[in-house]
Amino acid sequence: MHKASRAIFTLVAAIFLLPHAANQFAYASPQSTQLGKVAFPNSCSANAQPAIAKGVALMHSFQYTEATQVFVEALRHDSKCPALHWGKAMAIYEQIWYFPDGKHLNEGRKEIEKGQKLHTANPREQGFLDTAARFFQKGKMTQQARIQVYSDALEKLHSQDPHDPEAGSFYALSLIALSEQDRDHTVDDLKKAIAVLQPLLQEHPNHPGVAHYLIHAADRPELAQQGLEAARCYAAIAPDSSHALHMPSHIFVRLGMWQESIVSNAASQKAGAQAAATHRAEPHYQVHAMHFLTYSYLQSGQEAKAREVVAQTKDIVGATSDGKADANAFFLALVAIDLHRWKEAASLPPPPKDGRDTFWARTVGAARSGDLQQAEADLKRLQELISEGERRGRSRTDSHSGEKPSDLREAEAWIAFAKGKGDDAVAELRAAADYEDKQGGESTGVPAREMLADMLFELKRPADALAEYKMNLQNAPNRFDGLLGAARAAQALGEAATAQSYYAKLSEICVAGADRPELAEAKTVLARK
Repeated sequence: MHKASRAIFTLVAAIFLLPHAANQFAYASPQSTQLGKVAFPNSCSANAQPAIAKGVALMHSFQYTEATQVFVEALRHDSKCPALHWGKAMAIYEQIWYFPDGKHLNEGRKEIEKGQKLHTANPREQGFLDTAARFFQKGKMTQQARIQVYSDALEKLHSQDPHDPEAGSFYALSLIALSEQDRDHTVDDLKKAIAVLQPLLQEHPNHPGVAHYLIHAADRPELAQQGLEAARCYAAIAPDSSHALHMPSHIFVRLGMWQESIVSNAASQKAGAQAAATHRAEPHYQVHAMHFLTYSYLQSGQEAKAREVVAQTKDIVGATSDGKADANAFFLALVAIDLHRWKEAASLPPPPKDGRDTFWARTVGAARSGDLQQAEADLKRLQELISEGERRGRSRTDSHSGEKPSDLREAEAWIAFAKGKGDDAVAELRAAADYEDKQGGESTGVPAREMLADMLFELKRPADALAEYKMNLQNAPNRFDGLLGAARAAQALGEAATAQSYYAKLSEICVAGADRPELAEAKTVLARK
């Protein structure tokens, strides 16, 4: 990893070296960067404070590469700082994203042990070292068990001072990580995290972790509204983080706020490219922003803009040629299926690696184009890729649902539909939709329930289709094809006023320059009013 070239950092306020009293946090933030303000307690020298402030703020925005660079460089000058050892260790655990393997757990444990041997006089600093030691402890443990003991330790640290934004935000993040392990209690864990974070956001409106984790905790249809305040402020808190610029769109997309999502991700893509060019971040920050950007352009009726983003995959800064090809293949599949361009989907070229999304799109596209021979051949390859992925996954994680993947159900359902087995096809898609809804819904792709509604409409069951479209729009508001499908189903039922309302909403969410051809249909119907 390369060290970013930055100016010397100074503090806008000293970090307390004594235990914090309620609501008495002194914030620290490097003047040369805008990453938000943190209040991490420690016993280290004044020279170490800028690195601690920056490194912790970067971790709160999931900029792990740069955070590691900051902690490693600072330790070269101050190896006696416990907080720096804690930071270097915790940057190894990319919570929600990647769980460390045995080698990295060992590295983190050694770093925490170095910090503990320094015997800090600061109780809060000691508390963070002790909670990290619980996570990195020796012994064979499941991922869920390891996260649970870490979260329990953080809960205790948080309870000692509920006003501490560091303990509160890291505790909430551990609950979010737990929610992805224990599917039976996902929503309970997320609600608990929201309850911790919401009062902290009011007390510490410039803290990057509080705002960031509140967005993650609320990233479900039924919780999204609770994350809107954090979404509106996070980018302003940490504008020098490409991830912070992107994250608000997780809520904007959940709420169907397409223009806000477009602004968020266009800025994030640019910032991610700049960070990758200076070796401060991996290419995936750009790809993630481009994914949401493409999706948001499609939902706001801007096909040409969406395809422009797809074309930009050849210019992803820092990506390998295979990485660029994989991103291009993923976006091509997303666009073809979302636009219902079935022949385009069926003819997608396989990428050099993996290709699960491509073969899913090819299968659906071929089935919907009436080419059963190709559809079944592509389905076989999709099944092979899913099996290979599951084998790899079992070697990395102990969390397995045992549920048939939704993409496989969708592919099999459309083949059954093409064979005239309508009841079987509907049952398969309904199972996929119900499972998807239970997991929090699809936020940046075609929801299985919308596919189910499409299928019911094609089976000449418009009343059933409209019911599914309505349910889908509750979880995925303002989706272009959800509104269009609902309007068409209402028309088929002779419900002119209902159809007009859906067409009107479709026109409302699209910008003046929107070019999706279906908008002509909406204009024609609305002109009759």
